[in-house]
Amino acid sequence: MVLPQQPSEQFLTLEESAKVDAALLSSSEKFLSRLTISSLKLLKHIAQEYNIAVEDLTTEQVITWFETDGKVRREQGTEAAYLKW
Repeated sequence: MVLPQQPSEQFLTLEESAKVDAALLSSSEKFLSRLTISSLKLLKHIAQEYNIAVEDLTTEQVITWFETDGKVRREQGTEAAYLKW
């Protein structure tokens, strides 16, 4: 089941991005921080769909989720999928 997403669910909010920008990090560390924060949000969403805790997610569940979301995108279009790319 694909749940509706808020614009900031998938990527950083302006506030989160500003916090990363203000951090005393190199450019590559800032990039990795943004990627990690966005990944955490996605993992939380995936765990919610499986009705389990994030720490209980398995590699197989994450892969299956991506396969399912990709199939939705191919069959129903980008707007029907959770990830919008």
